[in-house]
Amino acid sequence: MREFAPAKINLALHVTGQRGDGYHLLDSIVVFAGVGDWVSVAPADRLSLTVTGPQGAGLSGDDNLVLRAARALGVAATLELEKHLPVASGIGGGSADAAATLRALSALRGMAMPDAAAVLALGADVPVCLAGRPVRMQGVGEVLTALPPLPECYVVLVNPGVALSTPEVFKALPRKDNPAMTAMPACGSAQELAAWLRDQRNDLEAPAMVLAPVIGAVKAALEARPGCLIARMSGSGATCFGLFASEELAKAAVGALREDAPAWWVAAAPVLA
Repeated sequence: MREFAPAKINLALHVTGQRGDGYHLLDSIVVFAGVGDWVSVAPADRLSLTVTGPQGAGLSGDDNLVLRAARALGVAATLELEKHLPVASGIGGGSADAAATLRALSALRGMAMPDAAAVLALGADVPVCLAGRPVRMQGVGEVLTALPPLPECYVVLVNPGVALSTPEVFKALPRKDNPAMTAMPACGSAQELAAWLRDQRNDLEAPAMVLAPVIGAVKAALEARPGCLIARMSGSGATCFGLFASEELAKAAVGALREDAPAWWVAAAPVLA
């Protein structure tokens, strides 16, 4: 059985507080893109993981989130992670992989999913990745609210090849009690969605830029492409996205970016409904 693990994009990410146990409170618009990793599972007598794919080099399989997800279900299986998304890049690769593993193994074994607490224990982004649909995510990642239908739109994702530590980015955030988002209205076009997003933020963008100044260059390169409606960092970085109204404009941006910065990871994909 083979399961898709789509990239998670934080179109906006407000950090609104911090609990006594250190976990940060978030208010985020999360969508998924039609590019990602793949997880394959097969019955076996013991649990094992093989990592392949163009972004799999150097990724340890010993304590991978895929294995942790399988252990949460308590099943033995042969697992293969085909890695296409950059590691530690702010687009939920590990969490999406864990969610795909839970979906695949539960279907393979005819098992129920772990309870909500066990899913959240795998990581703050795993519940939203398990939901796999556009939502407003709040709390520490466990409060998910459906969004109005999204218009057709495309994202261009760019990662400069710099891995960022999420705890380090949060540590560099000077203020933890920032204002929450306004309610997302119904948007009839990509242009209307971008207009609303411009009034929102990613509170982690500024501290991430301190740790990795190249993020500024990535954003500027996206903003310079014809048809880019808004460019912003996703999650804790360093991947940035540009929002486009059409596949043609997104693909043209990818071609230009790959020519101008061949060392960067660049991909275009539709935003999944």
